[in-house]
Amino acid sequence: MPKGLVVFATRANQTRKIAQLIAEGMRFEGYDVDVLNVSDITKAESLNGYSAIVLGSATYHGEMLQSMKTFLFLAEKADLAGKVGGAFGAFGWSGEAPGRIFDTMTHILKMNMVREPLRLKSADLGGGIKMAQDYGREIAKKALVP
Repeated sequence: MPKGLVVFATRANQTRKIAQLIAEGMRFEGYDVDVLNVSDITKAESLNGYSAIVLGSATYHGEMLQSMKTFLFLAEKADLAGKVGGAFGAFGWSGEAPGRIFDTMTHILKMNMVREPLRLKSADLGGGIKMAQDYGREIAKKALVP
């Protein structure tokens, strides 16, 4: 069974909820998925063994949370080039974090990204549950294509 990892940084738990829904979508496609808070990963080696990695952070004052910024530097030490990836985040009014994470994964980590990041105000609003699950499905399907 292929393995996926969804890592999130959150303050108000909205990003955690989105992470869980993305993982659920990946599971619908046959993935075994771990969902971890960014603070639970302290070594680059912890990213080994996953064929798809999805990273998310809430946006505060136009920025991703500092814990996700620090994690992205750690991720540079892992060999993630070519692995399938996605980025997501919850936001109140601006929502820049998912795009910045996505760009870092694309240009610095050299990952094989899905079409775009997922930005949601909340998993509970405006079809957010389905959008997050569908994003997880999209990531899983891209990773399963040889």
